[in-house]
Amino acid sequence: MTAFVPTESRRRAHARGESAEAADDTGVEGNERLTAITGTLLLVLFAIEGVTILQLGGLLYWHYFFGFLLVGPVCVKICSVLYRFARYYTRKPAYVRKGPPMIVLRVLGPLVVLTSCAVLVTGILLGFAKSETVVGLPMLFLHKGFFIVWAGAMTLHVLAYLWRLPRLVASDVPSVRRVRGAATAVGGSALRWSVTVAGLAGGLVFAVAAAHLSSSWR
Repeated sequence: MTAFVPTESRRRAHARGESAEAADDTGVEGNERLTAITGTLLLVLFAIEGVTILQLGGLLYWHYFFGFLLVGPVCVKICSVLYRFARYYTRKPAYVRKGPPMIVLRVLGPLVVLTSCAVLVTGILLGFAKSETVVGLPMLFLHKGFFIVWAGAMTLHVLAYLWRLPRLVASDVPSVRRVRGAATAVGGSALRWSVTVAGLAGGLVFAVAAAHLSSSWR
């Protein structure tokens, strides 16, 4: 009997350790799914924004509208990515087990984030300043230049991750989970969709409030 007690204690401790490890791995998967859901939304919005560039003279209002709308989802995506970045480099075990992206994508990631922010910020400043020059900087030139760099980096980024999006997004859709069963079940699905919708709603409020600034450029 005395030999059984420490053995049972070790068994329970081991079971608790496995449960904690499984929960941590679930958190990693949840973060990946949030990133994928927001990324898919951004692909659609970027595609629409790209169409407006083809005819800025007639679609300038919508260029502004969808540009402002993008701010919310982009913020959600960046926060999701930075969260994984922080957890990995602070050596959170589950994120270390998941591992980093390929070295090329690790280098490309910061460029995508920085140029995304640069394109959005310069566009917003152009809208509110109503001038090609802001605080002495050629803001329109910078907006176009950052866009060119962003387009190249984003193309590589999308090509690297596009094949994974359908599986990750579908796995977080309730009807798909019911068909596939527990294998795709990861807690926090409602929260992930709520965060995505909240980001989109925030961008929508900004777009409705500020898209009229396009009239100053006509």
